[in-house]
Amino acid sequence: MTAPRAPFFPADQSIRADNHPIDVRYLKTIDYLDAWHLQADLAVQRSQGEINDTILVLEHPPIYTAGKRTEDSDRPTNGLPVIDVDRGGRITWHGPGQLVVYPIIKLADPIDVVDYVRRIEEALIQVIRNIGLPKAGRVDGRSGVWLPGDPEHRKVAALGIRITKGVTMHGLSLNCSNTLEYYEHIIPCGITDAGVTTLSAELDRTVTVEEMIEPLIDALTRAFHGELVVADHSFDALPDPSSSTRRTN
Repeated sequence: MTAPRAPFFPADQSIRADNHPIDVRYLKTIDYLDAWHLQADLAVQRSQGEINDTILVLEHPPIYTAGKRTEDSDRPTNGLPVIDVDRGGRITWHGPGQLVVYPIIKLADPIDVVDYVRRIEEALIQVIRNIGLPKAGRVDGRSGVWLPGDPEHRKVAALGIRITKGVTMHGLSLNCSNTLEYYEHIIPCGITDAGVTTLSAELDRTVTVEEMIEPLIDALTRAFHGELVVADHSFDALPDPSSSTRRTN
């Protein structure tokens, strides 16, 4: 296993462009396209200094979304629609019981995309471990948060981001109590040698989205501020057929 690459910023330094309070917006259940358009509007406002950093917290109705690297073979076999989006990565599913978080953050210069992704992963790992899954960690070469398996590792949280003019969009999804049936009709994230799981399935009890919101937002805020230091939680190394990040100037 390789140690995390040294970030551009010290581990205890904020990755945000300023220290103004983060505006957290709880949207409950919202259509994917509506949330995407809201993100785009907020990202423009943030890049122009009209609003503070913002975190959107929500769930989506059932929908597949395909990142820029999605292959035709990844797409669903059940005939359900797919929204092609401008984030990195390949295809995934969103739906009820899955906590979705979209940070609209203006990053400090020089922009360190890898460090931003790792800070999100660190927040997720800490929250997932604290709820009772101490083996949660990373698979080197693949984004997201994983649980080790034999033979297949299981992804419990996924990431896909876009950075435009120094401002982040899209973000993360944490499988809490959602169904896994929709994943059976796609190749999630283009990865054929791993599975997908939920907190509820792993803990053998219902873990609600509401239960996870406060600890996750707290952990993300601390990670962005440099109060939650990125550590090496890798338990395996495997190739990733996709990329979680897309950046434009």
